[in-house]
Amino acid sequence: MLEDAQDVGMNYVVFEMWPCERSLHPADLDFFDTLGDALDHWERKVDLGSLPAEVDHPVYYRHVDQLLIDMKEANGLTNDKEMNYNNLENLKEELSKLGFGKKVTEDMQKQMEKGVSDFQLHDRVQGNKGQVDLTLHFRQSGQSENYYLNKFEVSLLNGKPLGEGEKYMVVNPDIQKEGKPLVRSFERAADAIEFFKGQNGNAVLASGKDWAHKTELARMENGNTNYVEKDFNRTFRNPGISQTVFVERGKGFTSEQAVNLIQGRAVFRDDLIKLGGEPYAAWNKLDMDSQKDKYHNFQMLQYHVPTFGFDLKETLGKFNIKELADEKKMEALVKSFEQGNRPLVTVVKDGQEVKLFAEVQPRYSQLNFFREDGRSEKREQFLKPEFLQDLKLNKDKGLGKVQEQGMSV
Repeated sequence: MLEDAQDVGMNYVVFEMWPCERSLHPADLDFFDTLGDALDHWERKVDLGSLPAEVDHPVYYRHVDQLLIDMKEANGLTNDKEMNYNNLENLKEELSKLGFGKKVTEDMQKQMEKGVSDFQLHDRVQGNKGQVDLTLHFRQSGQSENYYLNKFEVSLLNGKPLGEGEKYMVVNPDIQKEGKPLVRSFERAADAIEFFKGQNGNAVLASGKDWAHKTELARMENGNTNYVEKDFNRTFRNPGISQTVFVERGKGFTSEQAVNLIQGRAVFRDDLIKLGGEPYAAWNKLDMDSQKDKYHNFQMLQYHVPTFGFDLKETLGKFNIKELADEKKMEALVKSFEQGNRPLVTVVKDGQEVKLFAEVQPRYSQLNFFREDGRSEKREQFLKPEFLQDLKLNKDKGLGKVQEQGMSV
C-alpha cells in the first residue's frame, strides 16, 4: 500500500497509534502529496490527540520512504546478510543502459552494502534551459535482498543553478541538536522550498556547500515568510517542472533522453511496445500545455514512424548544413537529434560560416536554429535554393487564394 501511494505521488503519511493496539491498518494511514498538507493534518490530529512525545495515542507524520524503513526494521526485514553481488552487477548494467555515470553507480553500491532498504540517489546536469536534477528511486524487495530501480524523476529548475558541490539547506533555529541548530539538506529546490514553507516557527532557507558558507535565500519568522532574496524570488514562487520516468530492468527513456524531454524537445525511440505486444517506433515529446495525469506527469505526444510522415534525413536534406556532406558526421548528427539533443551545425549566414544549435520539430517536419545566446534564427535563410523556391511558390499560392476569396461576392 505504501509503495502504491508513492507511485501516485503521495509521499507523506500521517497516522495515530492507539494504546489498545500498536499495529497499523490501512485505514489508519492518511496520505498527502505535499509536506505542508501533511503537517496541517498532523496539527489538526494533534489537537484531538497527543504529541509524539506523549504516551496515550501519539500522532506521527513520516515520509513514506522513512515509514517503509521503520516498518522493515521493526519486523526484522532489513538486510543484515551479505549483499547479493549478482543483483549489484545487474543494477550496474541497468544504470549503464540508462546512461547514468560512475558516481551514481558508486553511490548505489555504498547504499546497498549498508543494507539500506529503500534509498534515493541524485544526479545533476546543466541543460541549455537550466539546471536539471535527476532523482533515482531504489527499492528493496519484501521477499528477498534484491534491489530494484523502477523509476527516476527529472526536474528542470526555474532559476539560477547551484554551483559545484552546493546544495539547499533549511535550518530551524528553534530545533537544537547538541547545542546547534538542526540543518536539513536538499538536492532539489522544490523539496527545500516545500519543507521550508511547511515550518511553523522561525526558519532560514539557504544554499551553499555547508551552513558556514551559505547564501541566504529566504527567511521565516513566526510562520510567516518575510524575506526572499531577489534573484531567488522566481524559483521560490515556481521551482520548476518535473516528470517521473518509469523503467524496467534498464529499459525505458535514458537519462539523456529524459533531460531533453523535460526541456521541451522531442526524442526518438524504436523499441516501444503497444498494449497488444506489437513493437513500434515514434518521436516522443511531453505535452506541457495540457493537464498532468494521475501520476503528476505530463502526457506524452507521439509521432509514429513512418505513419506520421516525418523523415529526419529528408528534413535535414532541405538545409545547407556543412556536416551533411560527410557521411560519418551526418550519422552522428542523426543520432544526436534522435536523443533529443541540440547539436551544433555549420551553416552560412551573410557569406560567412557560423555555428548554430539545431533542434528538430517532428510535428512540423522542420528544424529550428538558435544562436549561442538562445535567440532563434529564421530557418529559411539556410534552405537549399530549390526548397526555398518551393517555399516562395507556396506562399504566393496562399496569398493569391486569400486575394481571390476577398474579391468573391
